[in-house]
Amino acid sequence: MKLSYRDIDAQVRKLSPQYLAVLVYGPDEGLVRERATKIAKQVVADLQDPFLVANVEPDSLKSEPGLLADEAAAISMMGGRRVVRIEGAAENTTAAAKSFLDNPIGDGLIVISAGNLRPTSGLRKLFEKAKNAAALPCYEDNQASLDVLIHEVMRENGLSIDVDASAFLQMNLGSDRLVSRSELNKLALYMGAEAKRESDMVTLDDVAACVGDSGALTIDTITSATLSGDLRKLDDSLFKAFNRGENAIAVLRSLLRKIQRMHLTCGYMDQGFSADQAMGKLIPKVFAMEARRFKADLGKWTTGRLASAMSITSGAEEDCKTTGMPVEAICARACLRIANAAKR
Repeated sequence: MKLSYRDIDAQVRKLSPQYLAVLVYGPDEGLVRERATKIAKQVVADLQDPFLVANVEPDSLKSEPGLLADEAAAISMMGGRRVVRIEGAAENTTAAAKSFLDNPIGDGLIVISAGNLRPTSGLRKLFEKAKNAAALPCYEDNQASLDVLIHEVMRENGLSIDVDASAFLQMNLGSDRLVSRSELNKLALYMGAEAKRESDMVTLDDVAACVGDSGALTIDTITSATLSGDLRKLDDSLFKAFNRGENAIAVLRSLLRKIQRMHLTCGYMDQGFSADQAMGKLIPKVFAMEARRFKADLGKWTTGRLASAMSITSGAEEDCKTTGMPVEAICARACLRIANAAKR
């Protein structure tokens, strides 16, 4: 069964009993791991329990396709339903999965994790069409899903977060779920033990203090310098970012998100709204620390020129993935082209 976007979270919280196997796949490795783990824990709380959890290597299924069905049908010595986990699956798992789904035996739940499978993938098509299995895609976090994650982690730690702090995190957390959750857990740790806190409200100052030495602010500096046309700051921040191992694609995606927000704002202004009114329509809103800079940058751009900047940024990401050229050089060139345009 191909799950729709609105059904995914519900199935991760409580999997329908009609599904005997789940394929969790997508480009966000952290999110794939997180969702696969949550689904498996619906059946077995301790995934290290060797009696209730079987970890099967994908390559072993190519030579022994019946192994998957055997593990699903096995009965635990200690009693209870079992989970069969397969991580890093690819097409070498398809035959074994098909054999099981065509003739399921036992009550074990099979949870298969995979990378970014194309729509033509045999494994993906098998799970999307099967009535007794679910295909669960995991795409990189956007601002909406990051907002959900931020509030989820805050609640788990007995915290709440103000609007500006949440907006900053949405704009600066990366697209990998595992990294984002790690950063949020670090923030919760910074706030201290619940019994000793002065306040349970996470503010923008708390976020800035906690992530001040992280790559998020370095990338934010690159984005700001690019769109304001500050070539000296851009050169310095690019050097620092790549020297510390920041991902060029993460830089480009952060830049693209900012350009898209500016493009939307300029679109409202073209309709007759003032800069402040247009900025007020953005979701998440422009937080106080950024508002003055955001408004100043707007004065250097038009809707058409921002559309060109989006094209440059998207093209640079595609080049990073397809040309084989140094990704840092591709990213830097795109940033410099945009920064030069901002100075005109």
